[in-house]
Amino acid sequence: MTRAAIRFTVAAEVTRADIPDLCAALADLLRGHGDGLVICDVAGVMRPDVVAVEALARLRLTARRHGARLVVAGAHPGLLDLVRLLGLDGALAEAVGQPEQREQPGGVEEERLGRDPPV
Repeated sequence: MTRAAIRFTVAAEVTRADIPDLCAALADLLRGHGDGLVICDVAGVMRPDVVAVEALARLRLTARRHGARLVVAGAHPGLLDLVRLLGLDGALAEAVGQPEQREQPGGVEEERLGRDPPV
């Protein structure tokens, strides 16, 4: 039986003081759900900073502590760049961008027909 993903939204502006409350809210959602998937919507974060990346890293840890996997959705290209710059792309490897940015979710490869050259 496949469980439905839990959607969790991060506000446009995140301060360090907000991080414990975000993690507590996620932990409350995850209690009793176990090994599920959390889709963390960060589309509202248009001016990413180090605090936003810290919030994502802490949310990822919170999800893992509850046996869930966290996937970041709707990430602004600047947020993904900042994650890479801070060396956290390994820890937040499942970060995905907007579909129109032609970014593939982690672990997904584009299909191609037999004789089509790779893109």
